[in-house]
Amino acid sequence: MASFELALVTVSSIIAVMEPFSTIAVYATITKRFDAAKKEKIISRSMLLSLIVLVFFALTGHLLFNIFQITIASFQIAGGILLVAVALQMLDVEKPEKPDELEEGNKNVAIVPLAFPLTAGPGSITAVILLMSKSGGVLDSVFVFVGILAGIAIIYVGMKYSSRLFKFLGDDGLRVVTSLMAIIVLAIAVQFIIEGIADVIPQITG
Repeated sequence: MASFELALVTVSSIIAVMEPFSTIAVYATITKRFDAAKKEKIISRSMLLSLIVLVFFALTGHLLFNIFQITIASFQIAGGILLVAVALQMLDVEKPEKPDELEEGNKNVAIVPLAFPLTAGPGSITAVILLMSKSGGVLDSVFVFVGILAGIAIIYVGMKYSSRLFKFLGDDGLRVVTSLMAIIVLAIAVQFIIEGIADVIPQITG
């Protein structure tokens, strides 16, 4: 029973910190100009990268951060800066894009912002590192990887069927949602930066 409760807490914590709906909504708004084939590539690429990043940090994150003296705060600030750029790009919805720009965008959005900092962002990376550091054995560690897989699976399915979820909105509705999501993403970015700075200040003044 204790193992089941631990598994439930671990898996649900990782899924919650990934915030699947936010990632799915952002994906739907920034890929509206792509065709089905490109969308599928974006989904596969972003989720594969997210899986690799989270598994990598789960296995080596604590050691890596210590070796290079990287702090979670620096990750939060970096992620926030990236999201600011993404939010501003989302607001520029009327800008026409050429085919070669769309192809380049196909490659880029899979990495930023879908893989980092949304799916495998500072919060997710921090969560898996902390949960792994607190694991009391192999079984506890397995729960962390199950949580990673579960979170990515939920986002993958949500992305794959997002066009059906947002189809009823129409072009005007999607523009409104895009603008709203841009504001939300910008708010998340600001929160990342604020939290990062808040963590850094004691180190500077201490």
